[in-house]
Amino acid sequence: MNVIVLSWWQLALAASMVVALAGCTALARLGMSRSLLVAALRTVIQLALVGVVLEVLFAAERLVWVALMALVMLLIAGRETMARQKRRLLGGWAFGIGTLSMFFSSFTVTILTLTVIIGPDPWYRPQYAIPLLGMMLGNTMTGVALALDRLTDTAWRQRDVIESRLMLGQPWREAIGDIRREAMRSGLMPMINAMAAAGVVSLPGMMTGQILAGTAPALAVKYQILIMFTITLGTGFGTLAAVAAGSRRLFDSRERLRLDRLSLPRS
Repeated sequence: MNVIVLSWWQLALAASMVVALAGCTALARLGMSRSLLVAALRTVIQLALVGVVLEVLFAAERLVWVALMALVMLLIAGRETMARQKRRLLGGWAFGIGTLSMFFSSFTVTILTLTVIIGPDPWYRPQYAIPLLGMMLGNTMTGVALALDRLTDTAWRQRDVIESRLMLGQPWREAIGDIRREAMRSGLMPMINAMAAAGVVSLPGMMTGQILAGTAPALAVKYQILIMFTITLGTGFGTLAAVAAGSRRLFDSRERLRLDRLSLPRS
């Protein structure tokens, strides 16, 4: 493979263009220059640290270290899911529901893909397990966060409608049924759009990376199709589970709407 090695000065040139963009946003008074620079700095630090960790992980190739890395990734994804919600469930429920939903969906699909479809030896080989799980968690995190945010915010805004339905004798599932369906659609829509536009509007990230690394386009396409399908599975099942658990938490045992279980709106 003929891979072009990037030097630090080339990365510094790319960074200088980001700094220039931050300057333009400052001149336009968008109030985003600081956020842009902080995000760029976090990208450099986080990816540099991950690179070091992966070097060690690839060399060790032990299940305990792969499991520890996967656990850290899951907990961070759960934290980010909670942070993206305007009105989140109180008492750690937003974190718990999001994290467990991602765990049961992403980990199940990842292990199934590694053991049945790809079949590396050993099955937990970090070169395959960590990137695949990372893509699964990243996309599932987005789907779950969007779905829970739509669920809680819409339930708050349409509380009068839900309570009216409850007073008319509808069970809680029917009273919030249309809101649940819209929340699920919100979580699934990004992946549906990504699959519909893959290869036509844009080349997906994994395929692009493999081609840049010298992999034959035909092989890169096969891996990308596999990744798109597995990510969609993880995102779909994770979103469905999160919305089902989150909507149940909005009602008590007597099927009363309990919006006091939601936090105040986040600015």
